[in-house]
Formats: sequence, C-alpha cells, structure tokens
Amino acid sequence: MTGVAYASGGAAGGAGGFASFIPLILIFAVFYFMLIRPQQKQAKQQQQFLNDLKNGYKVVTKGGIHGTITGLTDSVVTLEIADKIRVKVSRSAIGGPLTKESDSAPVKSSSS
Repeated sequence: MTGVAYASGGAAGGAGGFASFIPLILIFAVFYFMLIRPQQKQAKQQQQFLNDLKNGYKVVTKGGIHGTITGLTDSVVTLEIADKIRVKVSRSAIGGPLTKESDSAPVKSSSS
C-alpha cells in the first residue's frame, strides 16, 4: 500500500513543484515591468541629459541649487548661482533642467 501511495505522490509532486513556481515567476514579472524597467529607463534618460549639458543651460542640482552652466569638464560643472558667484559641482550632482514652474517667484497670498 505504501508503494502505491508513494508512486502516485511522486507524479503529482513533480507537477505540483512546477506549479508552485508559477506565482513566483509572475511576481518577478510584475516587479520587472512595474519597478525595474521604468527605473532603468529613467536612469538612461538622466545619463543622456548629463551627456548633453552645454554652457548657458539653466539647471538645478540634487541639493536644490539653481544656476546657469558657465563651464564644463568631463566630471565638473561650474554653475553661476548669482552675479559673479560661481560654484563647482560634480556632473552627477545635476538633478535636471530648471523648469519655468520652479523658476517663478512664489505667489503672494492676499489676506482680507
């Protein structure tokens, strides 16, 4: 009796073993398409932006400093943050282009 139960359990166990991996594979696929792939795409766009930097571009650093590019090397960017005030930062510290929304002055609220 135990031989028959063992034999039937072995065949079902092989198919059940593969079936137990299906949810794990699906979870990995969801993580890939929802997290990993978009992050790789964003990193590629950021690297392309850093490679395309030129003098005169208005940028913001990851630390929040707004400035205009006045000098470039392979690893260092010189930003003019005010009249005749220049700061050297690493090229990787540039967060992105300065948009018009972040460049505008804050709106004053009127109180009645």
